[in-house]
Amino acid sequence: MSDKITELDSSNFESTVSAGSAPVVVDFWAPWCGPCKAIAPILEELADELGDAVKICKVNVDNNSDIAGKYEIRAIPTILIFKDGKVADTVVGLSSKEDLKAKLA
Repeated sequence: MSDKITELDSSNFESTVSAGSAPVVVDFWAPWCGPCKAIAPILEELADELGDAVKICKVNVDNNSDIAGKYEIRAIPTILIFKDGKVADTVVGLSSKEDLKAKLA
């Protein structure tokens, strides 16, 4: 995983999604999920391209079922886009880089 992507768990989730003015993209994933593996390089490209304009994070649902349950994650990958600490948009399933970028604009 890129050093520009932050791994979240119950100790840092709330403080990360509510911090700063930049949108926070949270990818709910699992290591055994094929589509999750396919979207990982797209998120890394976005992290490289957008830099500090957006914060990209990942939550392993196997290790953080409490967070997945709170946000009612029923399928993975699910990407939640937080703005000002609140969920502004949701993407379920594999999505293109262009679609994700458009949701962040």
